[in-house]
Amino acid sequence: MNLSLLITGANGFVGRMLCSEALARGATVQGATRAPCYLPVGIDNLVIGGIDESTNWLPALKECDAVIHLAARVHVMQEAAIDPLEEFRRVNVRGTLNLARQAASAGVRRFIMISSIKVNGEATQPGFPFTADDVPAPQDAYGVSKMEAEQGPRDIAGQTGMDLVIIRPPLVYGPGVKANFATMMRLLKRSVPLPLGAIHNQRSLVALDNLVDLIITCITHPAAANQTFLVSDGEDISTTELLHHMGQILGHPARLMPVPISCLKLAAAMLGKQDVAQRLCGSLQVDIEKTQRLLGWTPRLSLDEGLRRATGNIR
Repeated sequence: MNLSLLITGANGFVGRMLCSEALARGATVQGATRAPCYLPVGIDNLVIGGIDESTNWLPALKECDAVIHLAARVHVMQEAAIDPLEEFRRVNVRGTLNLARQAASAGVRRFIMISSIKVNGEATQPGFPFTADDVPAPQDAYGVSKMEAEQGPRDIAGQTGMDLVIIRPPLVYGPGVKANFATMMRLLKRSVPLPLGAIHNQRSLVALDNLVDLIITCITHPAAANQTFLVSDGEDISTTELLHHMGQILGHPARLMPVPISCLKLAAAMLGKQDVAQRLCGSLQVDIEKTQRLLGWTPRLSLDEGLRRATGNIR
């Protein structure tokens, strides 16, 4: 892959692996970060500070073939902003639009935007997964901002001929994963009993390796141009089953108590943790048929192999 790439959010959870993989496949890579940081050897670190409508990207876009836009203001459980939607829009909407405009004017051939399944919504009924062509139905400020962030580059692509690719992942896990996923793994490794033994939902996840592989595929695949793709491991699983799988891989069988979902939701509501209950108890499935059909892509890692890699550094 003899291409010049700009990867924003290069020091993030997805960015680091993507930079390394693109470099290994022969690309020249500039990694954009908000502050100086260590990146894999061979990656040029471009420090751009904050991302908004005033960021100057032009020096990084000279002779650039493709932009992979990972950087974003992400969803947080403890939101401190007075106006969260405005803060999300500043970075995710106006910042993305500014980058896409400059990329098109610099002659960049392809712009790949990593969006979020939250554009589709928060939950599905079992057996009725989200598809890439569903009408968007975001439920929170982050999801709304990612939906709006997709539209600006679509307009620019239609006006300029720059290819646009949008990828909406669900929960991404892998080595170095944080937040609730890492917490669950640590609790399992300590053999802590959990009241999650009676959850029969269905959730789609995507291993970091699988997401990175799809992004790399979309850089050059002609059928990816101006398409929106969903991505997953292709193996949906319940929260209870997931914890059992994790426990087996960690060598600490999950100790799960079959507490009714109604009781879990009531307790979560009393603690102001309804979002956590939704993620643990609700279903969220994605259909990757379009991704597989148009790109001839299949997940490289199985769910179990992805979990093995994710649990390797848990202490």
